[in-house]
Amino acid sequence: MAVNARPIVPSRIARKALSHGGSRRPRSVVGGFVALTKPRIIELLLVTTVPTMVLAQRGWPSTALVVVTLLGGSLAAGGANALNMVIDRDIDKLMERTKHRPLVTGLVSPRQAIVFAWTLEVVAFAVLWAGANLLSAVLTFSATLFYVVVYSLWLKRTSRQNIVIGGAAGAVPVLVGWSAVTNSVSWSAVVLFVLIFFWTPPHFWALAIRHADDYRAANVPMLPTVVPMERTVRSMYVYTVTLVTSSLILAPVADLGPIYWVTTAVLGVGFLVGVDVLRRRPTPATSMRLFSYSISYITLLFAALTLDVLVRHGVS
Repeated sequence: MAVNARPIVPSRIARKALSHGGSRRPRSVVGGFVALTKPRIIELLLVTTVPTMVLAQRGWPSTALVVVTLLGGSLAAGGANALNMVIDRDIDKLMERTKHRPLVTGLVSPRQAIVFAWTLEVVAFAVLWAGANLLSAVLTFSATLFYVVVYSLWLKRTSRQNIVIGGAAGAVPVLVGWSAVTNSVSWSAVVLFVLIFFWTPPHFWALAIRHADDYRAANVPMLPTVVPMERTVRSMYVYTVTLVTSSLILAPVADLGPIYWVTTAVLGVGFLVGVDVLRRRPTPATSMRLFSYSISYITLLFAALTLDVLVRHGVS
């Protein structure tokens, strides 16, 4: 049962996802440099960082530390995304979703993008080291190297497990947030890392189903382009079940209360139902609804975590 069996009619959700993927054409050089950083992806990374810091502190951490951690994390993520665009500029021009990126249109040159990216990385490292600690700076830089070298240069074009393994880079911000507060990494931080790690494949594969033709045109072996739809959804089930299990395990490990327990259970059931709906109606519109839900899922889960901690422990 192929996802392309029926015509694709872009829905409102699908059009939003196209902009999420970078289809808007920057209209100035400054806009081009901003687009290199993929701001919407950075927003999603930061959604997980602050709640993790609240959990590590068992209350509201120093606002100055929060600002420093968010600034350093944003700069590093922006630099990593810019390097990814440099590496992918040859395939970006082949995909509808990415053909207006600044390196494809020539608004920014590869050399400019590389200098810009590494400047962001150096500043990010310095900001985190000076304002938080060396561990958080090293963890952030390691995430950049993993994303650029392991995912972008190696796995993305060679393995159907590209987003599974490479997605680990997107889970590192929780380790950074925890280490910024405690200068260490605990089991709670590790479970949070695992949670994000298992969230990434079903989240991204839902988007990849919608853009399967793009990935085929660029010869990128994202799972939905190289295996039947049934197998893709089966894999999404496995990762979603593991994700929900991880989210429940976090509660006793991190000593979270009923606000988190109830919210994560309800959200987890919703995610599983969404995957089942995709199994029964494997269309681009359905996949984009699941993609949108996955973003709401992770946002609400971390919001519930924050609320649970602040209600039970207060704002310190």
